[in-house]
Amino acid sequence: MHNHWGGTLEINGADSTTEDEKSRNMDWDRSSISHQGYHHTLDETQQSWLLGPSDKKKKKKYIDLECIVCSQTALKWTLGSIVVAFFVIGLPIIIAKSIPKHKPHPPAPDNYTVALHKALLFFNAQKSGKLPKNNGIPWRGDSGLQDGLNQTDLKGGLVGGYYDAGDNTKFNFPMSFAMTMLSWSVIEYEHKYRAIGEYDHVRDLIKWGNDYLLRTFNSSATRINHIYSQVGGSQNGTQTPDDHYCWQRPEDMDYPRRVQTTTSGPDLAGEMAAAMAAASIVFRDDPTYSKKLSRGAETVFDFARDFGKRTAYSRGNPFIEPFYNSTGYFDEFMWGAAWLFYATGNNSYFSLATNAGLPKNSKAFYMSPDLSVLSWDNKLPAAMLILTRIRLFLSPGYPYEDMLKSYHNVTGLTMCSYLRKYNVFNWTRGGMIELNHGKAQNLQYVANAAFLASVFADYLNASGIPGWNCGPDFVPLTVLKDFATSQMDYILGANPMNMSYVVGYGSKYPRHVHHRGASIPNNKVKYSCTGGWRWRDAATPNPNTISGAMVGGPDRFDKFRDVRTNYSYTEPTVAGNAGLVAALVSLTSSGGIGVDKNTIFTNVPPLYPTSPPPPPPWRP
Repeated sequence: MHNHWGGTLEINGADSTTEDEKSRNMDWDRSSISHQGYHHTLDETQQSWLLGPSDKKKKKKYIDLECIVCSQTALKWTLGSIVVAFFVIGLPIIIAKSIPKHKPHPPAPDNYTVALHKALLFFNAQKSGKLPKNNGIPWRGDSGLQDGLNQTDLKGGLVGGYYDAGDNTKFNFPMSFAMTMLSWSVIEYEHKYRAIGEYDHVRDLIKWGNDYLLRTFNSSATRINHIYSQVGGSQNGTQTPDDHYCWQRPEDMDYPRRVQTTTSGPDLAGEMAAAMAAASIVFRDDPTYSKKLSRGAETVFDFARDFGKRTAYSRGNPFIEPFYNSTGYFDEFMWGAAWLFYATGNNSYFSLATNAGLPKNSKAFYMSPDLSVLSWDNKLPAAMLILTRIRLFLSPGYPYEDMLKSYHNVTGLTMCSYLRKYNVFNWTRGGMIELNHGKAQNLQYVANAAFLASVFADYLNASGIPGWNCGPDFVPLTVLKDFATSQMDYILGANPMNMSYVVGYGSKYPRHVHHRGASIPNNKVKYSCTGGWRWRDAATPNPNTISGAMVGGPDRFDKFRDVRTNYSYTEPTVAGNAGLVAALVSLTSSGGIGVDKNTIFTNVPPLYPTSPPPPPPWRP
């Protein structure tokens, strides 16, 4: 058979052709057809009909890789891509990893953090007893190792604790308050202490103080009948060698140190209970020690609540009353009960703290300006604040709501009183609030007020509340923080004297601090009771810098006299420095902002609001 264009076109072969051969013969050899002679010249269309698309590509070459057969071209592209990827991506990574890494420098600490590091060191300088090797104060050594050894019911005496101020006396009442304040600050701002590397340090300070408090009564008993309330001290107007008449380093004391015993002291015992209860929360990671503290707190609080022992611990005692006289004890009942509730979760303490008798007897709702000032003597504003915390975060409802709401309202009014625009307190021209009627040693109260304002603002912020009301005025939280920062800035040098009242902070600070240990050279010379007077009266700066000590501060005219013999200006105290530490850690931006909402509630059971009693039946 011939096709139209010439040549033979066999589709069916002979019968002997196999099926495979038939199949192969159907694949025409296009290249041979294209070389045959034709009777007619074919145009491109006709050629395409016969030959199909022109195949000008070269035949692909393959490589057998045993497990796989791939195209040689594909293999080249794959290997080339790998090489390019190595130089573009891999090599820079190798080079980058081979270069020594340099960690970025952390941001510089803010002023409050710098001051806080120093403020904590003051407590190291005030330690009594056998000091650890890492105490960090080179001019201090072991002291007071004979304290209380003549008390037959004490094992190991009354060694340890803190000297109160520039003298060598150990007053339990302000020392306990200082420990409560330190613990409170750690509970609220543990994350900040950790961020600045002071968490272990501040815990050591709290433990040092509470270990001593545990020695001042029989902490293994469930009932006690006395507390050792003071070691050392003096009587005004005498020339008997004692802590005030003599001017000696604590390491060189050679005069008798009297021990004061309290058989009735609801104020002292209430504050000691608060200190140990708060510390038990700080040491919640050490169950044995934490339990020892909470049990000790319950024991001394039972002593405080004993109806037959309701006389102030300081009454009639010439070694205590002129120095740390207590003006009441119902504030310590509220304060101690609140902390014991947090520490133990026992609702009986919460019921006591919200009992109507406490604010009535303590005059908490009288709105007296003096009762708005937190101090070692007056705990009311702090007690109502930590009880307000429960209302803000737990909302326990009935039967506590009415009293908690009253505490909350009074707390808000206390904060209003701190604001200059409401003229509750006088202010100096330089911007310091006068919380003690213009009297001396005002800074301790200023620092406490700054802390209360700062932590209250943090409570509200954590609750999503943007502010509070002062009468008809809505006041945003920033106003409270501004008050706190303004007062701390004043203490740190933003004042008419341009002087930092925290020793060692800044370039200008008090150099003649009223402090025995700091004012006498550590030259291995033991100065006698009166031999040390030469250093007390010297016009030269102290040979030892007592870093972090916040002095008494300026007068109501913003004036300050850097004179060692004038303790009103230049003497620091542990109670004052505790408030300073608390305020500084609340304001520092290191470690973030805000309080730890939940840690304080670790031992508190769920407080589900109960239904109020039904109304009485209606009678016509």
